[in-house]
Amino acid sequence: MTDAARAEPWLRGTLTEFPAVHRAVLHALQQAREDLERCCGNLCDAEINARPGEVAPVSFHLRHIARSVDRLLTYAEGRQLSEAQLAALKTELAPGAVSQEVFKELRDALEHAATRVCAFAADQMEFPRTVGRQSLPTTIGGLLVHAAEHTQRHVGQAITTAKVVRAARSA
Repeated sequence: MTDAARAEPWLRGTLTEFPAVHRAVLHALQQAREDLERCCGNLCDAEINARPGEVAPVSFHLRHIARSVDRLLTYAEGRQLSEAQLAALKTELAPGAVSQEVFKELRDALEHAATRVCAFAADQMEFPRTVGRQSLPTTIGGLLVHAAEHTQRHVGQAITTAKVVRAARSA
């Protein structure tokens, strides 16, 4: 494996055909997938649902990443959330997740998100958008950047929880 292939996505020199904001968001989503598969992909169903110290399980973070990116991109596209999106939000913490299914949802969501991110033109980043029932103000660029940083926040939480769960496995 070359040094470039071992580097984080943003250091691989890829996606240069996209403007900087798009590229950064795409790299963040790519890194999220790689990190989660590497650090959490070997957990069994019981472990992915484990709640050490009553923290949210890894399954929550994987679902939340998939679904929150979808919600944020919906707002960026100038639409309101659908009933299905609102219903899915309420099930992110549901117990009994199956690891393969949750990872498939994550992969599919991140793949679809990449397509949606690429659909925005570079000159749209300052276009105004609103978020939620309170119609809080932001921009398309703000939503794209938040999708990336929010995803990374939950990646860190999932990896930390996975480390605690694996430590309990060894004990």
